[in-house]
Amino acid sequence: MSALRKKFGDDYQVVTTSSSGSGFNQHPPEKKRKRQRFVDKNGRCNVQHGNLGGETSRYLSDLFTTLVDLKWRWNLFIFILTYTVAWLFMAFLWWCIAYIRGDLNRAHNDKYTPCVANVYNFPSAFLFFIETEATIGYGYRYITDKCPEGIILFLFQSILGSIVDAFLIGCMFIKMSQPKKRAETLMFSEHAVISMRDGRLTLMFRVGNLRNSHMVSAQIRCKLLKSRQTPEGEFLPLDQLELDVGFSTGADQLFLVSPLTICHVIDPKSPFYELSQRSMQTEQFEIVVILEGIVETTGMTCQARTSYTEDEVLWGHRFFPVISLEEGFFKVDYSQFHATFEVPTTPHSVKEQEEALLLSSPLMAPSLCNSGEKNSSLDCLETLEDNDSTTKLPTKLQKMSGREGLPKKLLRMSSTTSEMTYNFGDLPMKLQRISSVPGVSDDKHGGKASRMCTEPMSKSVADLPPKLQRMSGGVGGRMDGHLPPKLRKMNSDRFT
Repeated sequence: MSALRKKFGDDYQVVTTSSSGSGFNQHPPEKKRKRQRFVDKNGRCNVQHGNLGGETSRYLSDLFTTLVDLKWRWNLFIFILTYTVAWLFMAFLWWCIAYIRGDLNRAHNDKYTPCVANVYNFPSAFLFFIETEATIGYGYRYITDKCPEGIILFLFQSILGSIVDAFLIGCMFIKMSQPKKRAETLMFSEHAVISMRDGRLTLMFRVGNLRNSHMVSAQIRCKLLKSRQTPEGEFLPLDQLELDVGFSTGADQLFLVSPLTICHVIDPKSPFYELSQRSMQTEQFEIVVILEGIVETTGMTCQARTSYTEDEVLWGHRFFPVISLEEGFFKVDYSQFHATFEVPTTPHSVKEQEEALLLSSPLMAPSLCNSGEKNSSLDCLETLEDNDSTTKLPTKLQKMSGREGLPKKLLRMSSTTSEMTYNFGDLPMKLQRISSVPGVSDDKHGGKASRMCTEPMSKSVADLPPKLQRMSGGVGGRMDGHLPPKLRKMNSDRFT
């Protein structure tokens, strides 16, 4: 674990104690060394591939791309070396033909027709090849018709020279026209900032274009590189997480005419949801910014990159404005491009702010009612009233907390035995008549009214108004004469 962290640039302050003495002699903490970046500020990736083994042959299968990716010094070296070797090789072949035919010894004989006129030695054969390859044609050295092998070699020389020219000159042209240098005129702010924008904590950085030519279809992306350990114990040294900079709203598509401020809103979906000003001092992460677009003048795709480490993110800062209105145009002041100033910003994370907001919220009823039992809404309101919490409720809910002010629909929802027994007078008249039948059973007759009452009404008849007591036949009396015919028959069958 420590080897991996050391390899990938995690910096830790180590405090060591001496083994001898009283144990109080401690060495001061080591000075924090320079942070190892995954992507430099200029966009270069600090990655080296090693121990490829037999995989190096894959580079030769794409030789053209390999040559283009090489540095300029290696490109120039290969360019010069290839032409030099090709010229010397072809000059050697012309010298061999002259040597085999004996033209070197009889070159000054006017009656002899050599393969190549005026070729006496290797330097003269080399000059002949250069004149032929470069189509200079001085006219002093030329091939004759008495040498068929020379004609075949001349055709081979022309084909080979065209291939070498196309390959090497093509590589040099592609390398010179690469849009990498276009990224030099795309600027990123030196620091990223975190502050409030539109009432939300936001991570921001600035990007600008120094040229008047535009970047067509410019798009920006952000990656968060952070080491973490999975619940299974696997250590991920460079885990990549996506930072939303407006993909869902289309804000990642830039019209990069003037400097723009790119925003990442820190919400519950953000990797910085638990990041606070205090925790940022101990966190280690790197934000990689990738800007892509098409160069307007060449039509090639250009990519500019940069990164921000945790010590390059300023908490509670904001960028200075750089655009001002002049007479007939807008002026951009790039001297303030990297400048920031402090603004009042909460030091807490978004998660801590939401938790504090929930704790200060007046509606905390779920914690007061027992979730393990099926309590009715009236029971919850009684609990709130017993705990003196109704005063924290809104006025409308305080009025509903009293039983006398509850609507009838809420009273019907109360299905507990005690509520039906001691508040029978609050039910509608029709339900009182049906519920006062002592013989109606839930098992045999599954009506809605019978299920609402589970105890005989003999306990609560005395609490009824006089008019209702007379209708029910008095305390302890039967009310068969006042029942509807259907219920009267059901009651008589039960007693039978």
